[in-house]
This record gives sequence, C-alpha cells and structure tokens, in this order.
Amino acid sequence: MIRHATTTPLHRLDSYVSGISELPLKGQTIGDCFDATVANHAERDALISRHQNQRYTWRQLQEVVDRTARALLAIGVTKGERVGIWSPNCAEWTITQFATAKIGAVLVNINPSYRTHELEYALRQSGTSTLVLQGAFKSSNYVDMLAELVPEIDSSTPESLASARLPALQRVICLDAGRARPAMLTWESLQAHAEAIDAAQLAELQATLQFDEPINIQYTSGTTGAPKGATLSHHNILNNGFFVAERIGLTCEDRMVIPVPLYHCFGMVMGNLGCMTHGAAMIYPGDGFDALATLRAVSEERATALYGVPTMFIAELEHPDFEQFDLGSLRTGIMAGSICPIEVMRQVIDKMHMREVSICYGMTETSPVSLQTQTDAPLDKRVTTVGTIHPHTEVKLVDPSTGAVVPRGEKGELCTRGYSVMLGYWNNPEATGKAIDSGGWMHTGDLATMDEEGYVAIVGRIKDMIIRGGENIYPREIEDFLYTHPAISDVQVIGVPDEKYGEEVMAWVKLVEGESLDEEGLRAFCQGQIAHYKVPRYVKFVDAFPMTVTGKIQKYKMREEATHELGL
Repeated sequence: MIRHATTTPLHRLDSYVSGISELPLKGQTIGDCFDATVANHAERDALISRHQNQRYTWRQLQEVVDRTARALLAIGVTKGERVGIWSPNCAEWTITQFATAKIGAVLVNINPSYRTHELEYALRQSGTSTLVLQGAFKSSNYVDMLAELVPEIDSSTPESLASARLPALQRVICLDAGRARPAMLTWESLQAHAEAIDAAQLAELQATLQFDEPINIQYTSGTTGAPKGATLSHHNILNNGFFVAERIGLTCEDRMVIPVPLYHCFGMVMGNLGCMTHGAAMIYPGDGFDALATLRAVSEERATALYGVPTMFIAELEHPDFEQFDLGSLRTGIMAGSICPIEVMRQVIDKMHMREVSICYGMTETSPVSLQTQTDAPLDKRVTTVGTIHPHTEVKLVDPSTGAVVPRGEKGELCTRGYSVMLGYWNNPEATGKAIDSGGWMHTGDLATMDEEGYVAIVGRIKDMIIRGGENIYPREIEDFLYTHPAISDVQVIGVPDEKYGEEVMAWVKLVEGESLDEEGLRAFCQGQIAHYKVPRYVKFVDAFPMTVTGKIQKYKMREEATHELGL
C-alpha cells in the first residue's frame, strides 16, 4: 500500500505534558499533617521570627497552635467561618494559619498594603466573621483604618460587636495590645479563652474535617483589575507546598529563610507548608523585606534555603555589606514572580552558593505552582524558562481562538489541570466559569511555548498582546530585542489606544545608571532590526514600573497612566 504524505505529520509532538511521580498525593488535612510532623520532629526548630525574638520547636509550635485553635472555638468561631488576617509577616500569622486549619475555619489572606476601600471589599466579599490584625505597619495604621469602616469598635465590647457596614464581622483580635480598641480582643486575651475548650474537643472536631474542604481564600494580586477570591482546599495547598519543597530536595535538616510575604502563596504555601511537610525550619528575617536583615538571617541561622523574587536577590547582592556575610551554608531556594536576568542568576549560584536554586511558575488559582526547574537544570533553562511539569498535574498550550492544542515550539495559552486547581472564586460562579472550562482546565491567560524537552517559557499575557492594524504583536519579542541595547537596564512594552491602527506600541524604559538614550536613539536602534510596525511609537523613560508585591509588572496600570498622559 502506498502511503501519501500529509500536511499534518502523524507523530507531531503537541504542547501537552503530565507529571508523573513515585510519591502519591497526600490525602490529609493540614492539621493532621502538622501533627504528624510534630510527632516525627518534635525537638527540631520549627519557627524562628527574628524581628520578634520568638523561637519555637515543632512541639512548642503545636502547643501554641492548639491553644489558639481552642481559643477560637471558645469565642464562637465555627467550621467554615471566614477568619481574616491582616498583618505583615510574624509568628502569629503562621500560628493563625495552622490554628484555623485545625478547626476548619477558612483563612482569608488580606494584603498588608490594602487601604480601607480594598479592606472593605475583601471583608464584605468573603463574609469574614473574625479579623486578626496588626496594629500598624510602615505607613499603614490598621486599627485606625478599621475604625473608619467599623466605628462600633470604640463603643462596643468584644462580646457585643455589631457593625452596620460589615454585618458579618463579629470579632476583632489585635496583635498590638497598645493599639487595641474597646471591642477588640488582644492576642493575649484571646489565648485565655482556650481554657473553655479541652484538647479532646479540638481533636474530635479535627477528626471530622475532610481534605477537599475549603481552608483558604486568597485575593488575586490584580494585574488585570478587581481582585477575586481564589478558594483553596487543604488538598490544594498541602500537596503543592509538599511537592515544591520536594523538587528542591528539602528535608528536616534544612533551614529556610522566608522574606516573601506570608499573605501570598509564595510565603504561606511554598514557604510555610513546604517546610511543615518536611519538618524543616521556617525563618522570618523581618516583618517586611529588608536585604540586610535577610543576609543576616541566612548567615546567623546557617540557612540552607532562601526564597525571593529576582528584585530581592538583586537587592541582597548589591547591598554594600554583602561581602561581610558568610552565606556558605546556602544550597538551594526558589526564585519566582518574574524571569531572572542571567547575570543575576550566575551571582546567586556563585556568590550566594545557591547552586540548586529553582525557578517556579504558577498562579494563586493553582495553589500556586505547576511548573518548576529541577535543581540540576542547565543555567540557560533557569533564565529562559519556568521549568518542567509538576507531579500529578497537567499542562497544555492552546490556540486562544480555537482551543486546539498547539505543536511544540508554537505560542499558546497555558492551561493547567489537576489536584492544584482551586475550588473556584468565592461567591463568584460567573468568574469561575470563565477561568475553569468544562474539562477542568484552569486558563491562566499567559502565552507560552513548550520545547522538545517539555520546558515551558512564558512569552506574555493574552491581554498584553497588541493588535496594531490587524498585526498581532507580542510585547515580549520587542522587550527581548530592546534588552540588547547596552544603555537599557529594563524595559516593558504595552499597547495604547490609536484611532488609525486600533493600538500602537509604547515602550517604558529604565536606563542603566550613568547611561543616556533618547526616543530618537531608541527608534534608530530598532530600524532594520525589527519589523516597522513593532518599533515603539511612544517611549517613556522611568525609574521603576508599577508592580505587585510579588514582583509582577502591572501592565494595566501602565496602560491607564500612559493613556491619560498622552491624552488618548
């Protein structure tokens, strides 16, 4: 029989991968896994909050976690109720995380940089009944802001709080006793309530919890507008924390410095739950990021692992006192949030001794990680890709217009499926339906490519794609070209409205210190090198870009600002 050639190869390799593993998923609640870790590693260091001078072994941490869980039950918190936490990094944050997990209350992470409007939105949308808050942090006076929304905290008792504006809110616990208002419990007075509930009652409730039940609401960081409450189960985040830490070879011998925010998945899942599932030590250098405090924590605590976004590692490497610290204990860590420049990666490996540093990709809605580099991945893969598939998850890249899987090497929208996909957006079935399709795939909105080895590279956002006169323009292509100019330190390309073409290209440029470049010079650099329609029509020189706290550029804010400034 004669076989005729076809235009579609029979053995075309599609952009689809699934993660296999010899290790099964954990079918446990967070509370049960925590207790198992304590049983195995009771006297090892569990939590060190250096700025508070607090240190706990796993046994000591269990004592305060159980006491806090019993206290929450005693003041009326029940399974399924939402407990908000509005605080920078501290020991009480993590104690609350594990205590709420033990009683089945849903922890609502509230961004420490929120102001009153955003706070009200999160509390109202989640129906938070109990709020744990810090007194103040940097320019934020949390107690004063809450008083604007709930003036009743000055005229009520802790037992009688009833808010007209936030009717679901019944209890407020202040971590700063000196700032507490009359209707607030302090952390200390909360603990006293634990006597009303005995250990057997807590154990009985904990035994009824199921691992697929919701345990956490995280509001998306908002690179595209209004936050949505990603609702995550024990199963989602316990397993993701476990497998992220597995990939960097974490063990009970490890000591991890966590300068990233706990309210975000990077801190509370990849950090806290990664350590808890392995019996490793969690070390907080400060309440917010400080390069010097981080270096000091690594050196003095003989840390073996360090987390951060690229800008944090750059700040540490560039600190004038960097050479004074012995970082020789470091072995591994995770860099996430954005791609790391190759020179920075070289220095992290050589000067910080993090030869096994790993790159991660994910999103809050997927608990968060779905792709991660192995600890022995080649250097070029660590700076140009976000790694390979995570265990027990699937990734495919699809044509956004048809939904068809694209061949390897072609651009497509990255979709994730598996245990890590959120339960949904809290009380928002419409948004959930748009994000998770009928096949169970979470559509990330990120454009990516997949190579023959299964490494995935993020090339942009679907919403960032510029359509100029019918031409599809990917900002990342222009950014990558402009990065080759010796005067350019960083660049971000966006689309802005245009009457003739629909959209035009604009570049925001950050120059290398001491270098100079103007619009004309930048355009001349582009001539003959990239297609004429990709050459930026507008150029803005800046010192910084609007970012989320996790290092993600907020291009929608850049578009808003540029549209206003240019009068478009």
